[in-house]
Amino acid sequence: MSNTDFLLAVEDLSVTFDGFKAIDNLVLYLDRNELRVIIGPNGAGKTTLLDVICGRTRAAAGSIKFKNEELTSLPEHIRVRRGIGRKFQTPSIYENLSVFKNLELSFPQGRSVLGALLFKCTDEVKARVQVVSEEIGLADKLDVEAGQLSHGQKQWLEIGMLLMQEPELLMLDEPVAGMSARERELTAGLLQRICKNRSVIVIEHDMDFVKQIAHKVTVMHQGKILAEGTMDKVQNDPRVIDVYLGH
Repeated sequence: MSNTDFLLAVEDLSVTFDGFKAIDNLVLYLDRNELRVIIGPNGAGKTTLLDVICGRTRAAAGSIKFKNEELTSLPEHIRVRRGIGRKFQTPSIYENLSVFKNLELSFPQGRSVLGALLFKCTDEVKARVQVVSEEIGLADKLDVEAGQLSHGQKQWLEIGMLLMQEPELLMLDEPVAGMSARERELTAGLLQRICKNRSVIVIEHDMDFVKQIAHKVTVMHQGKILAEGTMDKVQNDPRVIDVYLGH
């Protein structure tokens, strides 16, 4: 398979912090409509990898191609426009605005200052809000103030805010941390729905959740990829058991 077939091709990527290699010559290929989960012990470089893909952290060396375009020199906001959405561990929603307003403000036109001034809530935006709110299970909560939502619902709202921008790659850092069992189950369903027409990378520690959602699992250790494959394959890999699952 040539590089061009992949949505995302990360090759020989290195990231250095004060002489420490947080990411060390890493190679990762992601297919279209793939749901990839990245697991590994703390300090393995998982979050740093997402930071470099979205442009928050600079690569010291290597290549990141998204739809065949080299990203390494592009700033973060341009990568967002190219179709990369990133959710961090703590939700950043507008607590005092309604669910509808949160989604509406995330529509791409609303993002620049001029765009925000000229921005009208058109039928196109309303239709998009409707579709996304159904996808994230909050269609009956559009008038509710975001601050009133449960922890899980806030996480879904933030995923919805990213979906408003129609990203082709969505990256989520520990999306089910702190969720109830029922919320975790609903989130698994949500992720399975949204990867039908985009690729999703999830960092997660909850192995039961990983089993439910992953098409393929990548195990990171000390900035490198230790193993990759189905959950079954990875779980039975002696090196993975040794550095991660055994603890």
